[in-house]
Amino acid sequence: MKIFAGTSHPELANTIVKYLGVDLSKINISRFSGGEIYARILENIRGMSAYVIQTCTQNVNEDLMELFIIIDALKRASAKSITAVIPHFGYARQDKKSASREPISARLVADLLTTAGINRIITMDLHSDQIQGYFNVPVDHLTAMPLLANYLKDKKIKSPIVVAPDTGRAKTAKKMSDRLNAPLAILHKTRPEHQKAEIMHIVGDVKGKSPILVDDMVDTAGTATGGVEILRKQGCIDEIYFAATHGIFSGGAIEKMNGAKFAEVVVTDTLPMAGKNIKGLKIVSAAPLFAEAIKRSYENLSISSLFD
Repeated sequence: MKIFAGTSHPELANTIVKYLGVDLSKINISRFSGGEIYARILENIRGMSAYVIQTCTQNVNEDLMELFIIIDALKRASAKSITAVIPHFGYARQDKKSASREPISARLVADLLTTAGINRIITMDLHSDQIQGYFNVPVDHLTAMPLLANYLKDKKIKSPIVVAPDTGRAKTAKKMSDRLNAPLAILHKTRPEHQKAEIMHIVGDVKGKSPILVDDMVDTAGTATGGVEILRKQGCIDEIYFAATHGIFSGGAIEKMNGAKFAEVVVTDTLPMAGKNIKGLKIVSAAPLFAEAIKRSYENLSISSLFD
């Protein structure tokens, strides 16, 4: 087994291999003066199983192009199999046509990865489960929900209630509420345009309870902070938690999150958190989960138990 890392999140890659008790394999990644990406494998991988760890940050186009080039280099170096480990899958929100003449970019990325030469993908908390069907190779779709649930359970939050930020996340929020043995509420929102969301009303009784907003990601934080306003109007305890797998925090998200005055903002380390100065920010590492998934994939063992 050989594990390579792209340049998008070296801290996570180093933590994963630390759990596995191995070293990262050697690769040279550089840029030409014109901006083109160059990658060269610096050790023999003929007939070996190769794993490439590359998450999608706010530089998503650079990150994906770098990943395609690394995969191509591995394929041409005669690797037996190539597994792309993508903690945060880019373009996952563009998974369907919501208006005429729109692309389905998530499908396009899946096709590009397959064409580049992957044999398997390991990822975490896709924006929608249907994206797995865009691939013609096996997809190990991990979830951070057990990690986040265990952290929140240890907090012993007074009168918790799990809140789904929209109807699309109701199923995930229900699973979280079952794990925490807490009731469920659902926010109803409309999205007049991209990157903007308006909370209309809430389904469920949050009065006298401590809300835990649960989502797969937080980007511009419009949904998260809009939900806080209506929750407080409904008489909840002024100790609101927010938990998400992927902390993107783009645009003015950090200012919005700080203005919302969450008790805690809990995310995993699928994305770099350096410089994210958010009050109450807590980071739960997903590295052990990815390390175990890589190990089980290599040893042809079941991965389904990791979902629990």
